[in-house]
Amino acid sequence: MSGQSEGYTNSKINIAIDGPAGAGKSTVARMVAGKLGYVYVDTGAMYRAVTLRMLELGIPPENEDKVLQVARDMVIELKPGEEGQKVLLDGKDVTEQIRSTGINANVSRYAQIEGLRALMVSLQRQMALRKGVVMDGRDIGTTVLPTAEVKVFMTAAVEERARRRFQEMKDPESTSLEQLTRDIAERDRLDAEREVSPLRQASDAVLLDTTRMTISEVSEAIVSLCEAYGMERSVE
Repeated sequence: MSGQSEGYTNSKINIAIDGPAGAGKSTVARMVAGKLGYVYVDTGAMYRAVTLRMLELGIPPENEDKVLQVARDMVIELKPGEEGQKVLLDGKDVTEQIRSTGINANVSRYAQIEGLRALMVSLQRQMALRKGVVMDGRDIGTTVLPTAEVKVFMTAAVEERARRRFQEMKDPESTSLEQLTRDIAERDRLDAEREVSPLRQASDAVLLDTTRMTISEVSEAIVSLCEAYGMERSVE
């Protein structure tokens, strides 16, 4: 798909996809971007890269000043690759490292730091200035891109999200499905209760329960929303 579907207007839009951990946001956002010829921005990978660096340096999330000092000097790049998006941290490919169990267990603790979120949000907004961006995370439609033309809130049952995440793991022996289910439930609680940009559905976002949907079905549903937006706008 070269960029716009039949009936879709020529000007590009921004698409915000939010939802809890393990809902399949990144996979779907990547597919939607590919279908529309848009740029995919994995905001979760940015927080994971920060978490990786802090764990490497032994900087706990409680030491917010040090976290921000180090984060400001980090260079995080998101680049398309043959096997999907690559995440570079100061020029080093950390795509695999940031998906480890250790990162999963700690990323929410760093993501709650107000100054760090402000820094990441600023970077993410810069990426979206030219439009034609698909961005996924937990506060995209509410905080990062509140003016995104299409907003989607993806969710699924906790057990289903844990199953999907378990299947994606490179080292499934590092944890059990039961433990992963508990971890994701705790992640939900932390994301929903944090003071800064808590996880919640934007008032104008479309809710998609993907528990019984395939990835292809979800991506097609979102592309249809984008097409509908374009056709509605062309009629105005």
